[in-house]
Amino acid sequence: MQVGVTFFLGLWVFMSVAAVAGIISDYKKRQLQLEPLRAAIERGQQLDAATIDQLMGREQREQELNPLYLQVGGIIAIAAGCGLAALSWFVSQVIPRAMYPLLGAGALVICVGVGLIVAARAIDQHPRNARTELAVGPRA
Repeated sequence: MQVGVTFFLGLWVFMSVAAVAGIISDYKKRQLQLEPLRAAIERGQQLDAATIDQLMGREQREQELNPLYLQVGGIIAIAAGCGLAALSWFVSQVIPRAMYPLLGAGALVICVGVGLIVAARAIDQHPRNARTELAVGPRA
């Protein structure tokens, strides 16, 4: 019993430290990106709008969601779900009651994968639809 409590306590501590480290890392990265802009302002240099847009534009380009990443995640999730479904048959040879819960878990993971692929298609189609509406005008 003591080992289980220690394990879960250690797991939560690890997850908390990892989350805080990620937040600190993002903060430091943002500071390093804005440092040239801050240094130029402190020196009194005149900055044109193009330079500021170039320095700030890096952050905007990094935040854009690439649909390819969602598709890859979806494919991996679908493959993992199929693996869980196949695993359910092997485990059921030893523990017959475990087949349906594992099949359910596999189906859930497959649904997550399909959802990721659908989200990737929606993100990929959104800019095209927005450009079409701008060219044609709003629908009545």
